[in-house]
Amino acid sequence: MLDTQRNTHHVYRLIYHFVWIPKYRHKVFNEPHRSTIKAIIQKIGYDYDIDIVELEIPEDHIHMVIRGIPEQSPSDVMQIIKSITAREFFRTYPEIKKKYFWGGKLWTQSVFVETIGNATEEVIRKYVQNQLIELDRKEINSDQLDLF
Repeated sequence: MLDTQRNTHHVYRLIYHFVWIPKYRHKVFNEPHRSTIKAIIQKIGYDYDIDIVELEIPEDHIHMVIRGIPEQSPSDVMQIIKSITAREFFRTYPEIKKKYFWGGKLWTQSVFVETIGNATEEVIRKYVQNQLIELDRKEINSDQLDLF
C-alpha cells in the first residue's frame, strides 16, 4: 500500500488508475511495439516526475496506475503522455502510422480515470498486473473490449 506524501503545503495520497485506447481500437501493441510504448511512457514518467506504479499494455489498450501530486491534474498527465507517446511511437514506427492511423492520431480522445482508495488499491494493481495473463486464458469473441 502506498503511503501519504508530503510537500511544503500538502499532505496527500493521490493514486489514479488510467485506461486509454488507440484510435480505431487497432491491436498494434504486440512486441516489439509493446516494449517501445512502455519504455516511452516510463521515460515520460521520469522526465515529468510522474510516479508510475503499474503499467501494462495489452494489444489494444493501456492500463496505468500512478501516484499523483496536487499540482498536476489527471488530465494534464494524460495530455503529456498521449502527446509524447504518439510523437515518439510514430517516429519509431512510421509504417504503423501509415497502415493503421491514417488520420495521424495514435489515441482516441477518450480516457478512463479513477481514484483508488485504500481498500481497493491492491485489487486494481493485481488487475493491471494480470491483464496479459487474463487475455491468454480467455478466448475473446469480439473485436473490441467494453471499457467505456
